[in-house]
Amino acid sequence: MKPLLLALLIPTLASAAEPQRYEIQARASQIDRRAEPHPEIGFIFEKDGKPQDIQHACVDTRVPSQGKLVIWLMGHNRELFHRLSGYGLHAIQIHYANGWFGKLYSGAPPADDLFLSKVRLEAATGRDHSPAIDIPFPDGIMERSHQLIRHLARENPDGKWKQFLNPRGNGLNWDKVILAGISHGSTTAARLAKHIRVDRVVMFSGPRDQFDVWQKLPSATPTERYFGFTHILDDGWKGDHYCRSWLLLGLNACGPIVNIDQSSPPYGNTRRLITNADVKNNPGRAHNAVIPGGQSVKDAKGKYLYEDAWKYLFTHPVNETGNPVPPEDDCRIQHRLTEP
Repeated sequence: MKPLLLALLIPTLASAAEPQRYEIQARASQIDRRAEPHPEIGFIFEKDGKPQDIQHACVDTRVPSQGKLVIWLMGHNRELFHRLSGYGLHAIQIHYANGWFGKLYSGAPPADDLFLSKVRLEAATGRDHSPAIDIPFPDGIMERSHQLIRHLARENPDGKWKQFLNPRGNGLNWDKVILAGISHGSTTAARLAKHIRVDRVVMFSGPRDQFDVWQKLPSATPTERYFGFTHILDDGWKGDHYCRSWLLLGLNACGPIVNIDQSSPPYGNTRRLITNADVKNNPGRAHNAVIPGGQSVKDAKGKYLYEDAWKYLFTHPVNETGNPVPPEDDCRIQHRLTEP
């Protein structure tokens, strides 16, 4: 029986080394014993007997690698990860402290123009930026990402994850990182990119934080590396939240707002994309339509309308920008003022 067992194993091991798409899961609490839950803000490891700290990774070794790592700051989106891996990108989804919305205040946040900025930075870095929450270093986005990449480098060497560790081995090589997310995930991605230089930021349905001004702070990541995409029926767009953030980030220096329904790549090399595709007048669907999934819009043949836009957002050369345009005068910047 032993020779037969060996014969069965050899082809299995050989096939594992062949180029393929790898999809990997790992619990944050199992790969780093320092990780802790924070139930006071909904940051937990289990709920109703089901794990909540599962993190995801994807790479396709059949595709030439771009040597860049996408860190996705929202729930796992398998369809998006398949596209990212098809572009030659590595991708991970991180379990981080994003459950504090609605728990720290009701209505507008306190009269502090950097209130949410401080909360987001603490959730991202695990450093003491905000008195409103307490997120230790091992539980921030940066260290959670680092520990997952260390795990992947050990467990999936064919995926070549080690390239994203810095030479000192105590963190990531952030120059190779693309921060991306939707809604509050895109907002946190942009805030972290202000704090630390990354290769690119992809912001779906965001950033928001319309009462904060962190968007106009000096940025470690150059302006041309921020890319945004939203549907104009999204409440965040109709309320001038996203256009405000884009202007404060200075994205008008890279070109005008472009409706992709009436344009094609490279969209004038702009950083600000919008769509008005039919979402049945549903603002909730509009919010989620800009990423792959059940809410996104398809043509008559069942193909997603935004395939070209997704590829553009993640792969367009950052040194190719559109011509600067003046700030749009119909976008409300000040949201704390009492309406007339």
